[in-house]
Amino acid sequence: MEKIAGEIHQWIRKNKGKAVTLLQRLVQEKSVQGQESSAQAIVIEVCRELGLEIDIWEPDSKVLKENENFVSTRESFNDSPNVVACWKGKGGGRSIILNGHIDVVPEGDTIQWDCDPYEGKIENGKVYGRGTTDMKGGNVALLIAIEALQAAGIHLKGDVIFQSVIEEESGGAGTLAAILRGYKADAALIPEPTNMKIFPKQQGSMWFRLKIKGKSAHGGTRYEGVSAIEKSLYVIDVLRKLEEERNKRVKDPLYATIPIPLPINIGKIQGGNWPSSVPDLVTLEGRIGVGPEEGIHEVQEEMEKVLSTIKDKDSWFADHPVELEWYGARWVPGAIEEKHPFVQLIQKNYKDVTQKDAKLEASPWGTDGGLFTRVGNIPTVVFGPGTTEVAHHPNEYIYIDSMLDCAEIIALTLIDWCEKAK
Repeated sequence: MEKIAGEIHQWIRKNKGKAVTLLQRLVQEKSVQGQESSAQAIVIEVCRELGLEIDIWEPDSKVLKENENFVSTRESFNDSPNVVACWKGKGGGRSIILNGHIDVVPEGDTIQWDCDPYEGKIENGKVYGRGTTDMKGGNVALLIAIEALQAAGIHLKGDVIFQSVIEEESGGAGTLAAILRGYKADAALIPEPTNMKIFPKQQGSMWFRLKIKGKSAHGGTRYEGVSAIEKSLYVIDVLRKLEEERNKRVKDPLYATIPIPLPINIGKIQGGNWPSSVPDLVTLEGRIGVGPEEGIHEVQEEMEKVLSTIKDKDSWFADHPVELEWYGARWVPGAIEEKHPFVQLIQKNYKDVTQKDAKLEASPWGTDGGLFTRVGNIPTVVFGPGTTEVAHHPNEYIYIDSMLDCAEIIALTLIDWCEKAK
């Protein structure tokens, strides 16, 4: 195994330029929601070069809507294909899914970028651009890992199922579609940007919308009205206390270094329509974290219960209750045991490659991992080369050496998990 590991290391380092070029090509395709096909075309090209069995399809929204875990803002996935490519094993080994999403969030205000978000600029050992960290760098690591094994003449017993999916940023419709299409395995690995930490547990999350009512009046006699803005501040305070209470219950050591394991974030506020009028409606939109072992519905019920008790402290809400709507994106939480053999193999190979002990944590954000564990019943680990802190940020980047180390760790894990065929 030591000889094989050395060959894999040498091949990956020798082909550094090839990996970087592939990442640049993917970044240069602006694969925001509804525009994923051009980036997927590059993925398909690479998978064909690797001789993989390829399945390309546009998810059927009618079929997906029949599943309770489906969420999306789209009515159709035309021109947004999923790509699954299988490297068939010789038989007798464990199978694995290597899953990465091709969609990226929009670049935002380009003035905040120091370079073109879709250039793929190389500087100081990093590649810059939207999607480098989240998560096209991880996808490249998956493909390079497979190619490194093939270049070393290695055949595996178990199947390796590479997936390039759409819609992760909006709740995982692409991965759900792959599960419903019948793709199963003995384990799944998702190289989201974890800073090379191993996440055996993934937080889930949900979007919510609150409507807080007031009573309109002239600003000059505002005492005759009830400001929805002022009432919304009270609601926000209630949510902060709910966040505090929920996080007091978190005892999992994998969350020890995370300041707020299960955040409640207000991301959008809209209210009022005239400076000289008392506002009669404020809309708050936000996101609530769901613990790895929690259920989506139990968290919804907890928030609904807290909001229903506001009237006990402010009588205005007795006749004007806060309206709560669960809408938009949602990510299912997931978890496997820290001592799971798959986790231990990644830990071992991480140490072999980096000469350091791997760090285990729980994901502070949602991934498609929960869909695999809870819907597909597939043990799943999130582990990738991207830099967590710059995901969705201006000047997003990934360290090239981290991407290559990740590819090497994944390649060795494939040998251990799927087993080398004679």
